[in-house]
Amino acid sequence: MSVSVSSPLLKRLPPGLWTAGAWLVAAVYPLVEYVVLPHGPEYSLSYPEDGLDASLAKALLALAFALALTGSALLRRAPSPAYALVLAGTVVSTAAWRQDEIPPLQFLATGAVLAYVAAVRSRRASLTAATGTLAVLACYYLLRPLLGDDSGVAPEPFLALTAALAWLIGHTVHQARAHREELYARAAVQAVTAERLRIAREMHDTVAHSIGIIALQAGAAARVVGSRPDSAREAMLVVEQAGRETLAGLRRTLGALRQDDGEQADREGVFGSQERGRGTYEERVSAPGAASPRPDAAPPPSRPAPGLADVPGLAATAEAAGVRVDVSWHGTPRRLPTDIDLAAFRIVQESVTNVVRHAGVAACRVRLDHREDALAIEVADRGRGGAGATSGGTGAGTGEGYGLLGMGERVALLHGTFTAGPRPGGGFRVAAVLPLPAPAVAAAR
Repeated sequence: MSVSVSSPLLKRLPPGLWTAGAWLVAAVYPLVEYVVLPHGPEYSLSYPEDGLDASLAKALLALAFALALTGSALLRRAPSPAYALVLAGTVVSTAAWRQDEIPPLQFLATGAVLAYVAAVRSRRASLTAATGTLAVLACYYLLRPLLGDDSGVAPEPFLALTAALAWLIGHTVHQARAHREELYARAAVQAVTAERLRIAREMHDTVAHSIGIIALQAGAAARVVGSRPDSAREAMLVVEQAGRETLAGLRRTLGALRQDDGEQADREGVFGSQERGRGTYEERVSAPGAASPRPDAAPPPSRPAPGLADVPGLAATAEAAGVRVDVSWHGTPRRLPTDIDLAAFRIVQESVTNVVRHAGVAACRVRLDHREDALAIEVADRGRGGAGATSGGTGAGTGEGYGLLGMGERVALLHGTFTAGPRPGGGFRVAAVLPLPAPAVAAAR
C-alpha cells in the first residue's frame, strides 16, 4: 500500500505566481492610490496624477504589464528568458511614468526572479543575469546627473546590493541541492554495490556447497555403479537432494530480487502464466507424466531463509559425502535475528564445504556458543591446513575463490570479528563472533 504525502500549499504554488503577484502589487498600488482614486492631500512626484494622460504612457504601461506577466508565466520552463522579460517590464514601467529610477518596491519582484534563476540554472547563466541587472542599475545611476536630477539619495547602490544578496541566496540553494543530489547518487551507488556483494555471497554460499557435494557424490556413484548399485543409488539420491536445495535457494534469492510493488503486477501478467504453465523443474522430474498445473494454481510457498536450525541437516549431507561433522552446542540456544541466523549458517556451511572439498580428512568439529551478548562460531579440522583448505573457494592462498572473503564481509556487516587460518598443530580453523543487538540480549535475560 503506497501512501502519498502532499506538499504544503505554499510549496505547490508555481514560482511565477509569486513573481507576478509581487510585481502586480508594486505596479497597481500607485496606480490606484494616485491616479484612480480621487485626488487627496497626498501626492507623489514619481506617480503624478496626470502621468498617464498621454497615449504613449498608457501603451508603455500596458507593454510593461505584458512583459512582466509573460516572464512570470515562463519562469519555470525558461528561467533566463523569463528573467529578462520581468526586468524589461520593470524598466518599461519606469519609462511609462517618466521616472529616472527603479522604485525599490518594483524591484523586489526582479530580485525574487534573480534568486530563482540562481537556484535552478548554472552558475554561468545566473551570473549573466546578475550582470545584466547591475548594468541596468548602473545606467540609471549614470543618467541621473545627465537628466539634471540630483535630489535625494540614489537608490541604485542599494538595489545593486539587493540584487547581489538575491543571487547569493539563490546560488546557495543551488549548491545545497547539488550537494544533496550528489549524496543521494553516492548512497544509491553504495546501496547497489552492497546489494551486489550480498547477492554474490548468497549465490556463492548456495551454489558452492551444493556443487561440491554433487561432484563428490556423482564421482562416488560412477565408481561403484557396477559393483555396488545400492550405494550408487544412495549417492544419486544425495545428488538429487542437493540439487533440489540449490534450486530452492536460487529461487529464493531471485524471488527477493524481483519483489517490487510497482512492477510485480506487470511481471505476473507477462511471466506468471508462462511459469505456471511450464511447472517447476522438481515437478517435471518427480512426476514426468503428470499434467501441467492449472493456470490459476497458486505458486508453492517460498521456503524461509536457512539458519542454525538447518545445521544438523548440513552435517548429515556432509556425512553422506564422507566427512563426519561433530556439532557441539554451548550456552542457552535462543531465537536469533534473521540476519545473524542466516550469516551464522552460511559461515558454518562454507567452512564445512571447504573441509569436504579441500581438507582431505574424515571429520571436522563445529562449535556454536550462545553467549550472553554474542554468538561464537568455530569450525576446525585436522586436514592439510593452509595449503589445502585455502585453495579454490576460500579466497586465500591461491586467491582464486571468495569463500573466506565472503565470510569476512558477512561478519563485518554485523560488526563482528572474524579469523581464519592454519592451526598450530595442523589443520585449519575458522572462527567468528557475531554480537547480538540489544533487544535480543534483553529477550535472552
